[in-house]
Amino acid sequence: MQVWPGQAYPLGATYDGAGTNFAVYSEAARRIELCLLHDDGSETAVELRETDAFVRHAYLPGVMPGQRYGFRVHGPYEPERGQRCNPAKLLLDPYARAVSGSIAWGEEVYGYHFGRPDSRNDLDSAPHTMSSVVVNPYFDWANDRPPRTEYHHTVLYEAHVKGLTMRHPELPEELRGTYAALAHPAVIGHLVKLGVTALELMPVHQFVNDHRLVDDGLSNYWGYNTIGYFAPHNGYASGDRGQQVLEFKSAVRALHEAGIEVILDVVYNHTAEGNHLGPTLSFRGLDNASYYRLAPDPRYYTDTTGTGNSLLMRSPHVLQLIMDSLRYWVTEMHVDGFRFDLAATLARQFHEVDRLSSFFDLVQQDPVVSQVKLIAEPWDLGEGGYQVGNFPPLWTEWNGKYRDTVRDLWRGQPRTLAEFAGRLTGSSDLYQDDGRRPLASVNFATCHDGFTLHDLVSYDEKHNEANREGNRDGEAYNRSWNCGAEGPTDDPEILELRARQMRNFIATLMLSQGVPMLSHGDEFARTQGGNNNAYCQDNEVSWVQWPEPGKEPPSLLEFTRQMVWLRRDHPVFRRRRFFHGRPVEGTHDELSDIAWFTPSGEEMRARDWQAQHARALTVFLNGEAISEPGVRGERITDDSFLLMFNASADAVVFTLPPGHGRQWRLVVDTAREALPAPGTGPQWGAGDRVALAGRSLVVLQRPA
Repeated sequence: MQVWPGQAYPLGATYDGAGTNFAVYSEAARRIELCLLHDDGSETAVELRETDAFVRHAYLPGVMPGQRYGFRVHGPYEPERGQRCNPAKLLLDPYARAVSGSIAWGEEVYGYHFGRPDSRNDLDSAPHTMSSVVVNPYFDWANDRPPRTEYHHTVLYEAHVKGLTMRHPELPEELRGTYAALAHPAVIGHLVKLGVTALELMPVHQFVNDHRLVDDGLSNYWGYNTIGYFAPHNGYASGDRGQQVLEFKSAVRALHEAGIEVILDVVYNHTAEGNHLGPTLSFRGLDNASYYRLAPDPRYYTDTTGTGNSLLMRSPHVLQLIMDSLRYWVTEMHVDGFRFDLAATLARQFHEVDRLSSFFDLVQQDPVVSQVKLIAEPWDLGEGGYQVGNFPPLWTEWNGKYRDTVRDLWRGQPRTLAEFAGRLTGSSDLYQDDGRRPLASVNFATCHDGFTLHDLVSYDEKHNEANREGNRDGEAYNRSWNCGAEGPTDDPEILELRARQMRNFIATLMLSQGVPMLSHGDEFARTQGGNNNAYCQDNEVSWVQWPEPGKEPPSLLEFTRQMVWLRRDHPVFRRRRFFHGRPVEGTHDELSDIAWFTPSGEEMRARDWQAQHARALTVFLNGEAISEPGVRGERITDDSFLLMFNASADAVVFTLPPGHGRQWRLVVDTAREALPAPGTGPQWGAGDRVALAGRSLVVLQRPA
């Protein structure tokens, strides 16, 4: 075999049409062997003799796409000094563009013998672990043009590749649960009709099914257990010798053709190698001390993620890995943005969360990554880890305070009106002071982590017994309310109340300033049977149950569609700037852009906001007082609206405030299963009285 010196950059395996360049970083290694793996179980070892800045490299003519490979690292095995090199462990390339196979769990993939954590294990892991794959980078993107939808037009839809598609009745069996299923017209058609503009995919980076879960007959279904930051997960494709790359790209291309962006949920805070008792799969065996945040006793790891380890965010090589990965997914895979899991850990340059950390500096100046959607899950499990509202101006955030406040309002908690008003109008207390706008707030009532929308209104307590952890896992405080019965019931009054509560959450979400996010299947009232932590349930518990073809679609689905399109049709619900609370110059009605009223039609005063019994209010949104201009500098005008919220258990009679419109027409009433057809709703005049059912929301429209 010919071995040429090759290049130190780019890292990973790079095929150029005639051969492949291999490059891997390790400061700890004394020697690294590149092992080309053959289908008969044998391997050809090639020592990487060329070294530049701790990057070992070589070019092998004739090595083609589909070739499986791994690394064996000769170096110190000194856990007491933070190093765990062991050439008996075949290691994945951190820059592998595809991964083949899965792990056969046993002692072979660990650096120690079971029951003796201080021992050294020299059993060969190659037959039991995954391998890296050389990938053909060439793909016909045709005329692919990423939609790049502006945030104020964005409707996010969080989904799981397998969970969304596994039970779709119109998909062929062989496509279900795959990237190819995302590209199927039946799936794309549903998203388009629903009004979704961005599909936020739960982790698709190559991940590992934990040893414990596999032993229990479960799996790491959610995928927050990454081992390959460049490789699409091979379990969602028809093949794993690079086929996953082609199928993922094809799905992105099809979604783009439909005007839908693709956003990836990414896990750069930890890896699948776990704590000091975890397996040796890649980073640990290459250069443990360079990749991981070690404890004062370097045998152990500092863990702010609850998974056993945290990546070392002050290491230049970790930062390079993350930035190279992000750029790769944008430039080569054409994705449109990222949602960063436990993003507070990325800001931990030393111990505390630092919004000026090197990671944010790199993102801010990067000409590629800075131009796509960047969404933070702004918390982790470490000290000071709850950082909602504290990320830099370039970022948007999952607004956990929005979720909590909206849940508290609709379950009838006292003294929620003041905070609810702030969340409804874009959370200016969190985002205005640092130059951000309402669009920095990603609003949601439910997501993958916690109850589904159906379960939020059907269970007071979690029911996670299927996870085999004694129901100890998952959040115990869900701000949920079962409406009078725990779980399934045939009581028609409870069922009607639950349906109304689900409509309340959907309507509130679509009427709030910021960026709305739906969780997949909530439009069908998907249930997980009260499991609020279904991370290991790759089965009917988590898969979306689609309506059967030919049957009447669920009323909640049609209501959700109508609310999404109401939002898209009216810019007053998706403003780019915060409300001023005063008239806007040039408007003929001289009314404030927003106003707040008691149910009696009087302007809210300080004592009204704090009244313990108060659970109802009216909001006036002035469509003629939108301060921000359109894309061509034109003035934006819209109809005006009255939003009337009644979160109390009893019916409340509202008086329409005088001086804010002579004629109002009903467009939304969550006490009904659907919105009235345009122009057909009943009408009222100023000063008229409107009765709202208990726990319901009404929207009235005044034409401009």
